[in-house]
Amino acid sequence: MADRTSVGRTSLVLAHRRRQSPGSHSGTRHSARADRPHPRHHGLTDHGPGEPSMHPQSGASFVQIDERPLNRRQKGLITAAVLGTMLEFFDFFIVAFILTVVSGPWHLTFGQSAFILLTAGVGAIIGSFVFGALADRWGRRKMFMATILIFSIGTGALALVPEGGWLIFGLLRLLVGFGVGGLIVVDVPLVQEFVPSSRRGFLGALVVMFVPLGSLLGSASAAFLGPLIGWRGLVLLGLLPALVSIYVRTQVPESPTWLIRQGRPEDARRSVAWILDIPASEVILPESVEESRSRWRDMFRYRRSVGFTWLNSLAVQMAYYGINLWGPTLIAMTMGTSPADAAFLFIFVSLAGFVGRIVGARASDVFGRRRTGLAAMLGATVAIVAIALFHGETIGGVALFYPILIIGWAFLDASFSVGLPYWSEMFPTSIRASGVGAAYGFGGLGKIVGPAALAVISGAGTVLTPKATSDAIGPAFWFFAIFALLAALTYIWPAIETKGKSMAELDALHEAQVRTPSGRRTADRPQVTSSS
Repeated sequence: MADRTSVGRTSLVLAHRRRQSPGSHSGTRHSARADRPHPRHHGLTDHGPGEPSMHPQSGASFVQIDERPLNRRQKGLITAAVLGTMLEFFDFFIVAFILTVVSGPWHLTFGQSAFILLTAGVGAIIGSFVFGALADRWGRRKMFMATILIFSIGTGALALVPEGGWLIFGLLRLLVGFGVGGLIVVDVPLVQEFVPSSRRGFLGALVVMFVPLGSLLGSASAAFLGPLIGWRGLVLLGLLPALVSIYVRTQVPESPTWLIRQGRPEDARRSVAWILDIPASEVILPESVEESRSRWRDMFRYRRSVGFTWLNSLAVQMAYYGINLWGPTLIAMTMGTSPADAAFLFIFVSLAGFVGRIVGARASDVFGRRRTGLAAMLGATVAIVAIALFHGETIGGVALFYPILIIGWAFLDASFSVGLPYWSEMFPTSIRASGVGAAYGFGGLGKIVGPAALAVISGAGTVLTPKATSDAIGPAFWFFAIFALLAALTYIWPAIETKGKSMAELDALHEAQVRTPSGRRTADRPQVTSSS
């Protein structure tokens, strides 16, 4: 800790030496205190009792958040985000079980069932784009609450659907998907902007690490509570995530990084004071920060960021959801077990994936995002190719397909805990939520295109529910391997390493993408100096 603090202090003194005089800045500014004594070596500006302190650093970083250990409020925020995302996917997946219950009594046609299944996925794609953009314009906290309320109320409202009301059911599923797609792209930036840079990879990954438990809760609820409370009772459980929204509404302030980029330094000061549980007068603010209010299309100025996040998202989701769709059926087919036994065996595949997420998240802070992501997707590619080659082989009477699938799934799931938080870091603060939302939404096309491709490969089943056949295993896994390899290659280029960088350093890193050959920025933005 001492070495890390010394480095931080040295950088702060250097930043102070680079500071411009008060009258040299152009654009809209809050007045800075120019008559203060030179800061001491510990990097704090002298101030009187009760007077706010000023930090001589530039950029939208908060040195106190970076240098202090996690406290109970930061842990509470992370817990709220984890529960919100986990319960969100509980809502999202529980309807798949409910559909098996109502399809018979409601006499649903293929088209009606397809409509119900598709609406949630389409809603998630739309929600990712919309709420990502709104979170950059109106704030992370407001959109976090909005998305939770939307999918919670939408799921709870399913209990009021009249018998046979497949159209209303499907439209409410669209609403649920709309909220689900929005939450996952809003809560990651919210958490990342409240935690230390050195642990941002792992703590950001925690938000998506427990997603598999959400689907597991959905399965358990359907199996054990369904016979007792019926499908309407099950969907009422979808109101539970709203409790997370109440906590965020009453306790958690807006992201200080977002606030200071909006030209609201005093609100940022109060936000930092809350998360660190210190008086506002002790909060150290950045001295000079660019005020940024970007438009959605501004993300395309960051070409490497868009290229990496969109391609990586599509490639990973294409392979992940395609294999997940066929997984239990292929276990039953290759091992000669019943569907019930195959479902039980798939639990160990899911557990391997959960372990992979933990390892991937930890490794991203130690070895870097690019190395960890590359290793995860190369491991997944090798396993997928091995299945394509040896899916019919056995050793000691055990089909090779199953152990290889467990290993490959661990690598593939590890890429998720690296990827989504990394996508968030691949954009500057002003466009961060829009960038990760667009990437997640674009990648969501893999959930639709993947099943359609499998239907073509297998030549059986439907576009929505392609039927797995033994002859299709090889070609299908070669298809998955292509996308897994593509995802691996994106970590070589156009990815940019973000490990350990502060929010200010990330902003500067990405602004370098939009410089002209002469070194001048393509657009000038007003500077904001925090008032004391």
